Amino acid sequence: MSLFVTIFADLLVAVLLAATIVTSLRLSKRISQLKGDEAALRSTIGDLMVATHNAERAITGLRTALDECDRGLEQRIHAAQACSATLAGGVEAGEAVLTRIAAIVSGARATPAAARPAEVKAAPAPAPAPTSRIEVAAPLPTDGPNGERLGAAAAAALAMTERALARVRARAA
Repeated sequence: MSLFVTIFADLLVAVLLAATIVTSLRLSKRISQLKGDEAALRSTIGDLMVATHNAERAITGLRTALDECDRGLEQRIHAAQACSATLAGGVEAGEAVLTRIAAIVSGARATPAAARPAEVKAAPAPAPAPTSRIEVAAPLPTDGPNGERLGAAAAAALAMTERALARVRARAA
């Protein structure tokens, strides 16, 4: 029986040894696959780090560009506000001049007929076609010390009024 136990023990050790060899071969293959995967993983990690670095540089560049755009926009806004204030002052001054001219014109119309120079009455003209120009209702007297200045002021007021109307029409369009 001792021979039988010895052979059985040897066979058991041989089977266990064969199983160990098979398991070792499988583990060896898996380890070699993992080493290959490890190299690929390291390569992927390296590529990811390079891409991250590039993205950080791009973000820094975008922030710089955004700051420059913000400063430029702020300067343009300030310039536009200054222009707006200047234009508002010009419009107010123009309105004041127009008011004074209207007062002068109404004062000239209110003077008695004897004080006015004789006007030549012509045949009534046909009704003009509607235009964008503003027509003076009555000619202003241009004789006297202030007559030329009054005519120049009226012409300037008409020009300013026409420009204002053109701006209003452009905004409406």
